[in-house]
Amino acid sequence: MFKKYTIALTLLKGLVFGLFILPSLSPVSAEMVVEITQGTFEPTPIAIPDFVGASSEENALGTEMSQIVTNDLKISGLFRPLSHSTFIENVHQMGEVPRFGDWRLTNAQILVTGRVRKEGNLLRIEFRLWDVFSEKQLEGIAFSGDISDLRRLAHRISNAVYKRITGDAGYFDTQVAYIAESAPNTKRNTRRLAIMDQDGANHKFLSNGKNLVLTPRFSPIDPQIAYMGYSGQKKTIEAQVYLMNLKTNQKAPLGKFKGMTFAPRFSPDGSHLIFSQTQGGYSSLYVEDLKSHAIKRLTNSPAIDTSPCYSPDGTQIVFNSDRGGKRELYVMNKDGSNPHRISFGDGIYATPVWSPRGDLIAFTKITKTKLCIGVMRPDGSGERLISQGFILEGPTWCPNGRLILYTRQTPTDRKGRGGTSRLYAVDITGKYEYVMPTPQDASAGAWSPLDYN
Repeated sequence: MFKKYTIALTLLKGLVFGLFILPSLSPVSAEMVVEITQGTFEPTPIAIPDFVGASSEENALGTEMSQIVTNDLKISGLFRPLSHSTFIENVHQMGEVPRFGDWRLTNAQILVTGRVRKEGNLLRIEFRLWDVFSEKQLEGIAFSGDISDLRRLAHRISNAVYKRITGDAGYFDTQVAYIAESAPNTKRNTRRLAIMDQDGANHKFLSNGKNLVLTPRFSPIDPQIAYMGYSGQKKTIEAQVYLMNLKTNQKAPLGKFKGMTFAPRFSPDGSHLIFSQTQGGYSSLYVEDLKSHAIKRLTNSPAIDTSPCYSPDGTQIVFNSDRGGKRELYVMNKDGSNPHRISFGDGIYATPVWSPRGDLIAFTKITKTKLCIGVMRPDGSGERLISQGFILEGPTWCPNGRLILYTRQTPTDRKGRGGTSRLYAVDITGKYEYVMPTPQDASAGAWSPLDYN
């Protein structure tokens, strides 16, 4: 029997999202932990049989959920889900404890089992995580919610598995906002604001493509995004920062700015928006209080200062500037004081963004022959290039600080044909990366915070 220990309740769409700890069937003494900072890491073999129920409908729901969990853990790059054809034990006849000898024969190190129960529109899923070699239960949790939240329930199972094995927060119940492009690298390209789950599901467009939109950014505290919207023609172009409520899809202009304005980003507490504005051939950094709408200028030098991003504690800002003769990365205090350079390698540095962990800064690096995505420590030490190609730009962090999302473009031929723009995610070791699924070309991705929905 499953004893229920209530540890959390989350209000979701007017319904209660239940989370229960399931008692371990044996003492948990083994520590099955995956070390994910090593460059030689091999994905851990994991068996995820179909979750089962007491009816054909519940079995179908269980199969769908187990497939979502399988996909989540596979795309993380840390797990290698095994083929169902290798499974020996029949999950529909499985008792409370698996036959571990059968699962060892499949070479599985970890096993995930689940049971589904449906009562009206309420769905309850009980899952257990097993260490096959020590024959011990590592985790046992039950989630419940409306059947319309099936995918979110499955993502929460993935999060629990990921956290128990790696020690890091799972990121599978998150969203990605980005710019959908109809024909990149051409004059007929149309850009639309779009949003989807991190696995590509629940995709929808947020703008109609009539006006240029750029650089969406999630608020860290509210279900809204900030982005740049441009209207007009050439010399009469007007730039506006918009805030869009993701629950209602209603947008409101934050303000009109003379000249070109770029890359708005929220402060970590969501109370301010920082951005760069170009006037008279120079670009300076500004910050706006979102309640009072008071604007403060942070930099004022004959240089191009752009791409500002706060540290996770909000005390510092990293930005890009050519004040030293070429584009480099600088860090300053949040009030604009004590700006100092942190990049000293060859090439040009751009688009810095601080890791949510605070330990690294991601950036774009431009050399004579290639563009790269790299990381360095906040003091500029430990620079590493983790991906390279024709055009790579716009890094943004996964909310657990283990992956970086960026835009990768491929070239056109001499007649301007071909050429793509896609979102890629690369882990911080640079050993694993994958294409994020989007229905058309994409750029300027932004990852939502954890527990954002």
